[in-house]
Amino acid sequence: MKKTLHKNVKPSFAKRGLLPAFSLLLALNSMTAMAADKVNFQLDWLPGGDKAPVYVGLQQGFFAEQGLEVKVAQGRGSHDAITKLATGNADIGLSDLVALLQAKAAENVPVSAVYSVFSEAPHAFFVRSDSGINSVTDVAGKKVATAPFTSSNVFLSLLLNVNRVDESSITLLKADPGALNPMLLTGNTDVVISWITDSEVYKSQAKEAGKTLTILPWYDAGLEFYSTAIVASDRFLSERPDVAKRFIKAYAKAIDYTFKHPKESAAAVKAAVPEVDATVAEATIRSINGLVYNEASSKAGLGQFDAERLATTWNWTAKAQGLESASFDPEQAIKRGFIPEVSLSSAE
Repeated sequence: MKKTLHKNVKPSFAKRGLLPAFSLLLALNSMTAMAADKVNFQLDWLPGGDKAPVYVGLQQGFFAEQGLEVKVAQGRGSHDAITKLATGNADIGLSDLVALLQAKAAENVPVSAVYSVFSEAPHAFFVRSDSGINSVTDVAGKKVATAPFTSSNVFLSLLLNVNRVDESSITLLKADPGALNPMLLTGNTDVVISWITDSEVYKSQAKEAGKTLTILPWYDAGLEFYSTAIVASDRFLSERPDVAKRFIKAYAKAIDYTFKHPKESAAAVKAAVPEVDATVAEATIRSINGLVYNEASSKAGLGQFDAERLATTWNWTAKAQGLESASFDPEQAIKRGFIPEVSLSSAE
C-alpha cells in the first residue's frame, strides 16, 4: 500500500514542481509580447535607399530595443502619407515638410512634423552632360519635363524668377515619372525635374544608353529649405507620446547607422523588399548624405527644426503659392520635444 501511494504521490510532486516554472515561463513570454508597442509607419513613396533607416531600424533591432513592433507601408506621395496619418490609417511616417505646411495652412490637418530628415531640399534639374546646360539660367528656351504631382512643380516658377529666367521661354511637358528619364535620354526633352534621391537610377539608365547626366540641385541656385521630415498624427502624439519618443530615438540611431554603413543598410532594404536593387540603394544612400548632414543640420542639431529656417521654408512656400506669409505660422505644423536630447554624430 505504501509503495502504491509512493508511486501516485511522486508524479504529483513533480507536477507541482514543474507547473509553477512552466506558468512563469508562459507569463514572461506573454509579458514580452505585450511589452512591444505596435507602430504603423507610412512611407511617402516606394522603398529605396532614401528610405533605408526604417528598414535598418528593423533589421538591426533598434526598434525592438525600444520595445516597438513597427509595420511599414509603402506610399504614393506626401499628400497620400498625410491623408493616411490624418485619417488614422497610420501613426507616424515620412512627408515633404512643404506638403505638410500647405495642408496645415489650408485645412489644419491633424498631423505634425517632429523630426527633420532632409534639411536641404532634393529638387533638381537633370540634363544630359553634353547638352550645354550648366546652370539654371541655361534652361531658358528649353523643353522641361516633369511629373504631374511632384512637389517640385510648386517651386519651379519661383526658382526661375530668382534666377531671372523668363518662365514663358520654357516649354513645360508633363509625363509619368517612369517616362521622364527615357525622354531625356532620347532627346524628347532637354531638362527633367526630379529629386536627387533618383540620381542613381537615372545615372544607371543613362550608362546603359551610353550617356552621362549632370544634376543641378536647386539649393545651389538659391532655394534652401527643409524637405523630408518625420510626421505623425496629432492623436498618436497626444495619446502615446512615450511611444513616439522611443520611435524617434530608434530612428535617429538608424539614420546614424545608415550613413556610416551604406552597403549593409542597402542590404537591409533589399532583405525587406526583394525588388529593390541593392547596388542602386547603396549608391542612393551615399548620394543623399548631404541632404541629411549639412550646414543647416549642424547648426540646429540633427532632426531639429531651426525657427529661422522653418520660417524661410514657409516664406518660399507661400510665395510660390501666391499666399501671404503672415496668413499662417509654420510653428503650428511642428511639435517639438520628441527628439532625443543627445544628438548622434555625423556620418563618416
